[in-house]
Amino acid sequence: MIAVQSFGDFQNFHPHLHVLSTDGCFYNDAAFMVFPPPDTGELEKLFRYEVFKMLKAEGKINDVVIENMMNWRHSGFNVYCGNAIWPHNEDGLENLARYIIRASFSQERMTYIAANDSSDGVATVIYQSKDGTSAKTFDALDWLAQLVTHIPNKGEQMVRYYGFYSNKLRGLRKKAGTDDQVPALIESEASPKKFRKNWARLIQKIYNVNPLLCPKCLGSMRIISLIEDEEVISKILKHLGLWEVKQRPPPRAKAPPRNIHIDYTDSQIPSYEDDLYCNPDFPIEMYAS
Repeated sequence: MIAVQSFGDFQNFHPHLHVLSTDGCFYNDAAFMVFPPPDTGELEKLFRYEVFKMLKAEGKINDVVIENMMNWRHSGFNVYCGNAIWPHNEDGLENLARYIIRASFSQERMTYIAANDSSDGVATVIYQSKDGTSAKTFDALDWLAQLVTHIPNKGEQMVRYYGFYSNKLRGLRKKAGTDDQVPALIESEASPKKFRKNWARLIQKIYNVNPLLCPKCLGSMRIISLIEDEEVISKILKHLGLWEVKQRPPPRAKAPPRNIHIDYTDSQIPSYEDDLYCNPDFPIEMYAS
């Protein structure tokens, strides 16, 4: 399973992938063979090659840019492989799954200061780093503008499945009637009742919102029934006035537009194409196709 992430610690644009994979594979007789630890250096080279190949096919870069980036002192790519987590380590599995798919920001690390409470009369957002050692201050509108850049496009898949869990293999197993035959080294001891109770706790842990807490009286709620009929859902939402939601106009910026200046002082890209040279270990021909 691969989850696409586009943000860094302070919502800066930092594209990367979170990968959850088995450290081995099953044979046809259900025996499991553990793989040796992967060479992260070789994976980094392969990852860089595939990214450059994709960007060139999309017309985003050309051979000159690729050749230049191949000769950077630091490649700009990194591959990290953590330690394997055993099936009986429930806390480790839960924390890993929570880390792989997460929101671009955390409300616990964000402090909002309204314009009335600010010294300069501008609403600001103070955001703490993940380790709590530093913080950055944003104008409220700048914070929102930076946040919306991480919203995926309509229909874009941010979580993708491969191998045993791919859509193709799941469809073939469903067609053959073997979709419920999932090999496992250790059977789960959790009962269906425990799984039903877990969903609310996991939502609260990930999104910091208790779905069973009444927003009006703060009392505890329970599920009465699940409604799947579209006509019944439509009647309920229309009765509550939630069926047709009026779109609000975007807020007006009080401050005048700013002139953006880009500083290329620390850039590794040379000023002239004559400065480019070829690395014999990574010839440009390997990216020609």
